[in-house]
Amino acid sequence: MARNAPLSINIADPGGEAMPGLSPANFERLSDFIRSQAGILMPHSKQTLLEGRLRRRIRETGHETLDDYTDWAFGEGRANGEMTHLINAVTTNKTDFFREPAHFDFIREVVLPDFLARGQQAVRVWSAACSTGAEPYTLAMVLDQFAETHGGPNFGLLATDIDTDVLETARRGVYPWQMLQDVPVALRQRYVLKASAPKRQEGRVIADLRAAVGFARLNLCDAAYPVGDPMDIIMCRNVLIYFDKATQRKVVSQLAQCLRPGGYLFLGHAESAAGEGVGLTALGNTVYQRP
Repeated sequence: MARNAPLSINIADPGGEAMPGLSPANFERLSDFIRSQAGILMPHSKQTLLEGRLRRRIRETGHETLDDYTDWAFGEGRANGEMTHLINAVTTNKTDFFREPAHFDFIREVVLPDFLARGQQAVRVWSAACSTGAEPYTLAMVLDQFAETHGGPNFGLLATDIDTDVLETARRGVYPWQMLQDVPVALRQRYVLKASAPKRQEGRVIADLRAAVGFARLNLCDAAYPVGDPMDIIMCRNVLIYFDKATQRKVVSQLAQCLRPGGYLFLGHAESAAGEGVGLTALGNTVYQRP
């Protein structure tokens, strides 16, 4: 049976004129590159999504069509760092404070008391695929509040993402006030400063908490994760769903290797490490421990 060519619709440029879609050859070139570099699957059903996400890069680089941009990006643009911007454009950055709150309850009620019972006075925590920073700052709030109440443990927190744009947002720690409504009131009052100007409906994570989180670029598709000493807690949530099965297995295996014995791995609600043969024990839905 002959393979049908993918359908493509025209998208409008900012001036309202129709912009031709990607040619089949350039879509395949982009799809293969995105999968090899970021592990993100980009099937033909997502061609319109890809075209829409590249529109800003077309405007900012001064090209007229998607194909012109693609040819430039794989040529002259590659030498000028365009591929980093391309990957930034196609990554999904959905995040919220206290997203999947049961995980943070588990850390507060089970994980941190477990560390203290072992006599551990310092923990290393990694928020992988941290997006704009809501997850690592949520972790920092939970860890800091617990440490003050229980006399420890102290913590070091690393947050990484492949997208350099979202990392800049995370470092600033400024968020729309509506987004901060998911932070419990007591924690919001303690760890967030609301903008004094009424027109600026936003808040900023306090300086001490921002200083507790180190942000860095890291690609989960890389052959090794240079995160230093083993971690006690790793959160890598809602990113594996964008990878194919082989990449999922590779990432989970490498995350497990980064865990200290007795450390905990948290995945997203639609993700699993079960059956991956990485030596992790399931403690509950999406919570795993390295024996």
